[in-house]
Amino acid sequence: MEDVWSVVLRVGAAWMSLVFALIVLPSALGVSLGISEAYLWVLMKTLEWATIRIEKGVRKPQPQIKTSAANGIIERDETPMEKEIVHPHRVDFEFSDIFYFCRKGFEAIVEDEVTQRFSSEELVSWNLLTRTNVNFHYISLRLTIVWVIGVIVRYCFLLPLRITLAAIGITSMIVGTTIVGQLPNSSVKNYLSEVVHLTCSRILVRALSGTIHYHNKENKPQKGGICVANHTSPIDAIILTNDGCYAMVGQVHGGLMGIIQRATVKACPHVWFERSEVKDRHLVTKRLREHVADKNKLPILIFPEGTCINNTSVMMFKKGSFEIGGTIYPVAIKYDPKFGDAFWNSSKYNIVSYLLRIMTSWAIVCNVWYMPPMVRQEDEDAVQFANRVRSAIAHQGGLTELPWDGGLKRAKVKDTFKEEQQKNFSKMLVRNGSIG
Repeated sequence: MEDVWSVVLRVGAAWMSLVFALIVLPSALGVSLGISEAYLWVLMKTLEWATIRIEKGVRKPQPQIKTSAANGIIERDETPMEKEIVHPHRVDFEFSDIFYFCRKGFEAIVEDEVTQRFSSEELVSWNLLTRTNVNFHYISLRLTIVWVIGVIVRYCFLLPLRITLAAIGITSMIVGTTIVGQLPNSSVKNYLSEVVHLTCSRILVRALSGTIHYHNKENKPQKGGICVANHTSPIDAIILTNDGCYAMVGQVHGGLMGIIQRATVKACPHVWFERSEVKDRHLVTKRLREHVADKNKLPILIFPEGTCINNTSVMMFKKGSFEIGGTIYPVAIKYDPKFGDAFWNSSKYNIVSYLLRIMTSWAIVCNVWYMPPMVRQEDEDAVQFANRVRSAIAHQGGLTELPWDGGLKRAKVKDTFKEEQQKNFSKMLVRNGSIG
């Protein structure tokens, strides 16, 4: 029995030594040994080979149901209600007038442009992850063997490695920020806090086999500003912190997340709100304005959509972030779905299931674009400013821009939307003489 424990301890010690020497230490120093690049090159070649095998194995072309693989929705031309319903020189109601509303209802039931944003995007070609293409069918024995080898690699090697790195990164974050938090407020404390956050974020990115391409670094958010980005995943914050430090804004949580929040806020001026405080818009705005007013504090990181969208679109930005004042630094984040699905469908998966899914993916690869700073113009209100920033992010990231509130992910459509359609129909009838 002692021999077994001795072997286990030796294997564990050798494993940790390799992890620290080849991953943790280079991550802390901000250098790369080229392992991730080599891994992605092999992975890319494998996926290209698999795509060719699939194309050769499919004898009959599969019908394409969706017209846009990138967006996953049916594109429709919007026609005004009056052109759809009212014909020239007719004032009487006809039974066919209801067909417009019936068609709109059927379109919403079959495939509306909102619901599709809260489900994982379907890939054009299978990437050897079963969950990314529901239409895949058996092709060949050779391709199946490669898939089985991939499962073994992802679950028996990559998953233990990533869990180890995640444990090291989270523990280092908690311990490091707790120690730094004991120091008096000074430039030294701020410097050490940034070092801890950057180092731990780099380790956590390695825990996801992350490869991130940052563009236009001259536009990086500056202190005293507000960084605004589209939201796909909880790891968005880690992706951005890997290249610079930010003051996070969010609600106080319990469990492990709560421990991390309480530790990090001692070393960095994050803005955490209690559940009761979040409902008080004036209190939230006041605290954020006080933070922005101090030009020595880190830029605030805010995701104005308020929920995760599936990497294809940008939905409505809440106006609260744009009422604070100060300079807005837009950032566009776009993940490469070929290597793994970063989208978190929180209504379907809890955080543990989600982390297991991304830790058993091939890798997390994404592009981050820093965009020129934007300020609110004199003739703009907060909503118009938010829409202008959203349009810029959508254009830069190649994302579809939608005016809908991301809160529709869990809530029903507001009655005001229904009433607006009813009012438009009534006004149209009055103008054409059907009423009165």
